[in-house]
Amino acid sequence: MAFKMELKTRQDVEDFVRGCTLFGTGGGGTPDSGIASLVSELESGNSIGWVDINQVPDDATVVCPYLMGSIAPHTDEVKKKMQFLGLEKPLLTEKEQLVKAVKVLSNYRDVEIDYIVPIELGGANTPGPLAVASFIGKLCIDGDYTGRAIPEIPQTTPYIFEKDMWPIASTDKWGNVCLIDEACNYHMAERIGKHIAAAAFGLVGQAGFLLTGKDVKEIIVPNTLTECYELGKCIREARENNNDPVKAAIDYLNGWVLFTGEVTGKDWEDKDGYYWGTHTITGDGKFKGDTFKIWFKNENHISWYNDKPYVTSPDMIIVVNLEDGEPYANPSLAVGHKVAVLGVRKREEFDNKRGIEVLGPRHFGFDLDHKPIETIVK
Repeated sequence: MAFKMELKTRQDVEDFVRGCTLFGTGGGGTPDSGIASLVSELESGNSIGWVDINQVPDDATVVCPYLMGSIAPHTDEVKKKMQFLGLEKPLLTEKEQLVKAVKVLSNYRDVEIDYIVPIELGGANTPGPLAVASFIGKLCIDGDYTGRAIPEIPQTTPYIFEKDMWPIASTDKWGNVCLIDEACNYHMAERIGKHIAAAAFGLVGQAGFLLTGKDVKEIIVPNTLTECYELGKCIREARENNNDPVKAAIDYLNGWVLFTGEVTGKDWEDKDGYYWGTHTITGDGKFKGDTFKIWFKNENHISWYNDKPYVTSPDMIIVVNLEDGEPYANPSLAVGHKVAVLGVRKREEFDNKRGIEVLGPRHFGFDLDHKPIETIVK
């Protein structure tokens, strides 16, 4: 089956991962690991690409590999705990964790996997599944289950459209393997999975959502891998042509520049398998004298403009470098960075009661109603 699009060079890979990282809204893993996963496939001579969802037969077996856990940096205290447990030299890369999880799930259910689909968009969590498909000789589908990055598994289209996600296979970088055979609901599956990741001090590779091609067609956010590549390429070409890469990104996304300024505050903690915190940005230019705050749980979810509630999830809050348009994953965003904050409208698949309930501010414990970004910016 011919690819809809194929990544043939390192530049193609970097463009793709740049777009994935931007749609990751601060989460979804770090781009360095995503680039490493795909470049290793290029160097091995394997083909990397994706096919259109309409090419997938209804009776095909589709699996979703993903990275689960916190992306927070390790403190000295955590490093000491890891050393005590003998967790000093990882045995598996992120790609290898995902490959192993897929194989464990395939063997456990005694099924042949036909297609791979990513769970979300992000610097590692989209390239990872694409690299898995390349490594095991399967096809990746052009789409995902979120259209952005999210911290919790219930914040996906399979949950919104009531599809099963278990059984789930899990493999960490130290070689430990776990199986979640059944769960009473998505929230407990998320909780168990996050505790497995917390035990491994970071990210684990998991595989779940064992669905048919027919099921996937009903729930997928289509064409998002192509969007990631086009967006990343658009930003790079704007720089090369001495155009404004931030404006190029906004034009492609039909989005808005919500704020520009310098990061002047960063508070964070690593808790319960998530990376939590708040970034404070002090305005410059037309935003001089103003402040912007972003609360994140792995990804950016709540913002305040001069301490008044502003854009929230499911709409997207994205931080990029003000000069070159490179998107920031939250672990790499630091005090002193000059940034632009972009706003992008939520995906149609989440523009409903169930989508807002699971990804809106009240879900995260804030006494706020979600207001559509298009009404706020007006």
